[in-house]
Amino acid sequence: MSDAITARAPDWSAASRAVLKGGAVAWFAVALCGQFLFALYILGFYGGTALVANWQAWNDRLINGFVDGDIAGNAALVSHMALALIMNVAGPLQFVPAVRKRAPTLHRWTGRIYIMTAFVISIGALYMVNARPGLGALNSTAIQIDALLIMLFAGISLRFALKRRFAQHHRWALRAFMVASGVWFLRLGYTVLGIAFQGDIPGVNADLNGPTDMVLGYACYLLPLVVLELYFLATDNKSAALKFFTAGVLGVSTLVTAAGVIGLTLFSWLPKVQGALSGL
Repeated sequence: MSDAITARAPDWSAASRAVLKGGAVAWFAVALCGQFLFALYILGFYGGTALVANWQAWNDRLINGFVDGDIAGNAALVSHMALALIMNVAGPLQFVPAVRKRAPTLHRWTGRIYIMTAFVISIGALYMVNARPGLGALNSTAIQIDALLIMLFAGISLRFALKRRFAQHHRWALRAFMVASGVWFLRLGYTVLGIAFQGDIPGVNADLNGPTDMVLGYACYLLPLVVLELYFLATDNKSAALKFFTAGVLGVSTLVTAAGVIGLTLFSWLPKVQGALSGL
């Protein structure tokens, strides 16, 4: 009997699945922290300035801020911010496995709240864009497409949940989450570009209708959606090469997302929240 030990070939299939899953978990962990920080920023800055009726602070941060005499538009703006807070808390919680498995009732109710909020905030966004023209034409179109996609994906997700087809429900809920996070991704995009170009981003202007503004207006929800679809394709495909490639894309996405979250938190959100709270 030979004592030679036959070397086993590497199990690339299992390794690629593990790497792909690890890439997805890493990105989601960063996104979870980032969206919770965004929610705290909304609560601290917009909530803090609202308590002392400092609406000018809102106008300093928003193109379509408060308008004298526009009761309906101002009410839509306030509700939009309040609902954005809910979206950035309820949305990520929907995809935490521990919540789905150990607290199914919480998962169902936060899901209902998320879907209802998604519809209301999208309708509000459509109203504000059309009733308060203040963005470039292309950016307005980008916002309206995003709002329609949010409602479409959320509606399909709810439909599959009611039919108890949970695998399809989960995927459409992820699609809804990606497009609903467009504003968050947009802020990350500007921050990462600001870091790369040391604050002097080419193609950006104060009215957000420069060429870079236009590209980011669409890319902030379409690019994450493309990455998600690539992840679904890699998950369903047996190709180890595709899984490794997608894991690499997720790795780059994680680093870019982390850079955006850290930059936004340290140089934008934290100073503005501190300023808002100091005025209370």
